[in-house]
Amino acid sequence: MADRPMKFSTFHLFHQFAGQTAGEVYEYQIEIVELLEELGFDGVWIAEHHFRDYGTVPNIFTMLANLAARTERLRLGTGIVVLPLHNPIHVAEEAAMVDLLSGGRLELGIGRGYQAVEFENFGLDLAEARDRFNEALDVILGLWTQENYEYKGRFFETKHPLNLMPRPVQRPHPPLHVAAVSPETVEMYAARGLPILADPAAPFKKIAKAAETWHATAAAHGVDTSDVELVASRTVYVAPTIEQAREDQERFEASFDRSRIFNLRSAPIDSATGQAAKGFEYYQNRYLKGGSVDNEFRWEQLEVIGDPERVIGQIRAVQEMGFGHLMCDFGSTRPMPLEEMKKVLKFFAAEVMPAFR
Repeated sequence: MADRPMKFSTFHLFHQFAGQTAGEVYEYQIEIVELLEELGFDGVWIAEHHFRDYGTVPNIFTMLANLAARTERLRLGTGIVVLPLHNPIHVAEEAAMVDLLSGGRLELGIGRGYQAVEFENFGLDLAEARDRFNEALDVILGLWTQENYEYKGRFFETKHPLNLMPRPVQRPHPPLHVAAVSPETVEMYAARGLPILADPAAPFKKIAKAAETWHATAAAHGVDTSDVELVASRTVYVAPTIEQAREDQERFEASFDRSRIFNLRSAPIDSATGQAAKGFEYYQNRYLKGGSVDNEFRWEQLEVIGDPERVIGQIRAVQEMGFGHLMCDFGSTRPMPLEEMKKVLKFFAAEVMPAFR
């Protein structure tokens, strides 16, 4: 991996801070994306969420269609589509349409989701998320690659042979990336040769293990991994000096209301039992503990942060783990003024990215 150029993209939660309207959130993020194109980033990833100011994009494809018209080169990623919440035929259609409108720039990040509030309000059982996800994935791939496609599963069924219209520009289909938090997920989709989006909340040693497991499992199942691109997602911040990076990290942490992110509604909890839903045992207490880690842990084990030299070294370490793409979260839950965020992005693009080109 170290002999290949590292790709850099950004993650956009579209978090709505106190005093902001949803329209203001959209305006802020769209202006940032237009700057990213100018700065030479490789792509952007947009999150899907429902019913909360945690994230204000309920349909990623609508947002990506807008961004496709405002950009020419950026890859446009879904980070992620929560497949169990959707009819997979709609996902296949909408994704193909964005791929067409963008000239073949779509990256489809997918996952089974985890937030109980979303599943409950769509009338879905969180314990069925994995099975719904797997069926939806099969349907999407079938529609993208086959003529007169038919499917009959537990949750989804085609009544007649289907031909997707339009089809994606990219062949055989847009790149797929599966969000992976649990070791089970890493192994399951490595066996199918599907690249992972590594857990952004896991420390470096755990994402290193995930990459190792992915490559070993894929190889054991005869998957050619030579051109596979695994994506590591990290909180990223670079400052001119170590001292300033430390001070800024403390300032960011002091202004962060963790209860807006880590709470019962965010957790994969079965409301009938109060425990982790079936299939989400790995998450038990993950969101109920408040996600509380001290700044030293964040500095040493979790975030890509520091001056340019330190950040470049951390990214090289991530690259050596087996990741060819860094999804940078420059502050999706930080109430950072637009001009300050632009300065952070410009500094990263000027002082860090050239070391990997």
